[in-house]
Amino acid sequence: MPEGSGEHVSVFETANAQFDRAAEVMELDGEMRTLLKSPFREMQVEIPLRRDNGTLSLYRGYRVQFNGARGPFKGGIRYHQDVDMDEVRGLAALMTWKTALVNIPFGGGKGGVNVNVKEINRFELERLTRKFISRIGHILGPYRDIPAPDMNTNAQVMAWIMDEYSGRHGYSPAAVTGKPIALGGSAGREAATGRGVVMVFEEVARREGWDPRQMTAAVQGFGNVGSHAARFLSEIGVKVLAVSDVSGAYFSEKGIGVSRVWSHNARNGSLEGFDEGEKISNDELLALKVDVLVPAALGGVLHKNSAGRVKARVVLEAANAPVTDAGGKVLEGNGAYLIPDILANSGGVTVSYFEWVQNIQQFTWDEERVNAELAKVMARATTQVWELAKQRSVSMRTAAFMIAIERVAEAERLRGI
Repeated sequence: MPEGSGEHVSVFETANAQFDRAAEVMELDGEMRTLLKSPFREMQVEIPLRRDNGTLSLYRGYRVQFNGARGPFKGGIRYHQDVDMDEVRGLAALMTWKTALVNIPFGGGKGGVNVNVKEINRFELERLTRKFISRIGHILGPYRDIPAPDMNTNAQVMAWIMDEYSGRHGYSPAAVTGKPIALGGSAGREAATGRGVVMVFEEVARREGWDPRQMTAAVQGFGNVGSHAARFLSEIGVKVLAVSDVSGAYFSEKGIGVSRVWSHNARNGSLEGFDEGEKISNDELLALKVDVLVPAALGGVLHKNSAGRVKARVVLEAANAPVTDAGGKVLEGNGAYLIPDILANSGGVTVSYFEWVQNIQQFTWDEERVNAELAKVMARATTQVWELAKQRSVSMRTAAFMIAIERVAEAERLRGI
């Protein structure tokens, strides 16, 4: 729940509300609606961790395999103290629609552990990861369910996952994506989600007649996605006026030097103490008068209470479900142009697919090829969503869900319900 919102926002409810709106326009039959909104499998495990001080801590791990009609389940594993089954279920549903929208042969899944990573050290983190995988490993695999990084997990965590899984099944780099390049990871994977966000924005801007060089932006969240999105927006000429992380936000009417933010963040591990611009709150950042607002942190930050304060004319969803269903209605009612998360942030899973393909083929692509293939996928998906939105007089979000739902429904029909 966003701080100070006074509203509990369920990711699963948000995903289902968006699904239902698209299903109504499609006139999807009731049986198929029920089938597509029901998870295939949900697993919850207890994870005991012997701490370095000798005490025992108990954590809870989750893995939801939502739909696998179009291919192996695919989705990240996040480590966060507030992770619960409802959140993981909702994110797994969104992954189902995301992989279908960009038309890669995966289904949707998600995982998580309710741990505060700031309270454990690196060695404890490794033991926790290995214990978690040992308990869910029998439902994972290169052709069954393929994890990836998410909030507070990274290439190193994926390396531990690969090693733990391989210890039981033989060397299996294709069992997980987002790995270090030395262990079969893909060039371009780390920047892929942020790069894809900006590729989608560029394509929409071209079709709508916007000039990025005359536009301003605010980026909420300076993690992997937000930092790369800010960098690539700056590279195409958008003036970034504000950035933020958990320490607060930094704003300058003249524009923030994104390269200097990167350097400061790399040195200090956060934006705390950044000396350029005025320090403001994250809530104030969301209400700045900019052309493009990029929520790239937690889900649910733009809800029915906060969305009305947004002055940006374009909201580019870089995080997973940063705009609730009620928040989306407020934004659209105020004339904001919403570019949905299942399109905008699909670059990461697309390059995860490229990594999986490379592992299966035992052949490596260079970064130039990875980025070129990503550009094709992002442009094609954006074009399809934009054109359908115009044809059916619906929002970009509804159009994106319509395309994704029809692809999954077709796979279910062909396989036999």
